Amino acid sequence: MSTTTTTTTAAASAAKTSLLRDFDWKPLALVPALALLVLPFIGSPSTWLTLTVAGLAMGMIIFIIASGLTLVFGLMDVLNFGHGVFIALGAFVATSVLGAMGDWTGSDQLWRNLVAVLPAMLVAMAVAGAVGLAFERFIVRPVYGQHLKQILITMGGMIIGEELIKVIWGPQQIPLPLPQGMRGSLLIGDAAIEKYRLVAVAVGLLVFAVLAWTLSRTKVGLLIRAGVQDREMVESLGYRIRRLFIGVFVVGSALAGLGGVMWGLYQQNVVPQMGAQVNVLIFIVIIIGGLGSTGGALIGALLVGLMANYTGFLVPKVALFSNIALMVAILLWRPQGVYPVANR
Repeated sequence: MSTTTTTTTAAASAAKTSLLRDFDWKPLALVPALALLVLPFIGSPSTWLTLTVAGLAMGMIIFIIASGLTLVFGLMDVLNFGHGVFIALGAFVATSVLGAMGDWTGSDQLWRNLVAVLPAMLVAMAVAGAVGLAFERFIVRPVYGQHLKQILITMGGMIIGEELIKVIWGPQQIPLPLPQGMRGSLLIGDAAIEKYRLVAVAVGLLVFAVLAWTLSRTKVGLLIRAGVQDREMVESLGYRIRRLFIGVFVVGSALAGLGGVMWGLYQQNVVPQMGAQVNVLIFIVIIIGGLGSTGGALIGALLVGLMANYTGFLVPKVALFSNIALMVAILLWRPQGVYPVANR
């Protein structure tokens, strides 16, 4: 018995060592390489640290927004150009929830602010997920496997969704101020780090950890990945892949709602078109990441956030197309993205 256990442990250890050896570490160096590359141009270490943390925070928010679409495209092969409507919906739901909790958001105590923001996030995710369920049933399901029709019909769905948001909340810009305790900055030497950006980094890391653990360590993640590779075989074993894929779409929509809350608080105002405004950034991130890779999307989002902050500080005119240039440079290096999904 002990011999068998020892053999199994040794085999598992060998497999883990082989996996670590075969893992491609090069893309992980892109983020620190970009940060160190611009340090001499910025000159001041404190300014560089402020810009870097701000860029990482922006990247984490973009990752939260893009992670839902990454799941949907990577696991379901669905081009959902209507993803932006869930972002806007989550942000507008947050305005209603936080507006009703003025005593909590107006407090100087951070824990009271978090108690107010957490329900806003949960309600936004629930509403976005419910709308995503209807979106999949009536808009996406009839065009599975037809990418051109998916692009057209989901864009139409986003336009309709934006008009419905205007009906409920009105067409005007609505302020979404940060809770009192999340305003201001922390001083690290001469560098000023905004409190909310640290919260955004923490939420982004939590979302990535949960996604990575679910997809790689749970039975649901195993079934989803197996269903992508060979749907008929998994269904022959008695598992209902269609229901799993619907669940993936709902989770992707809910993550977009969460990202909408984070983005709305980042900009401190919301408009019905805000989802469409970030659609370009989302697709840049997904393309850089490898069209469906969660880890690749995280790297892509961090690169986009850093590039936007660095170029905005150093060469503001270049910031308008810096992310397009970044995507082109990455694709020249790796035409399928940093971590391409197999069989894509």
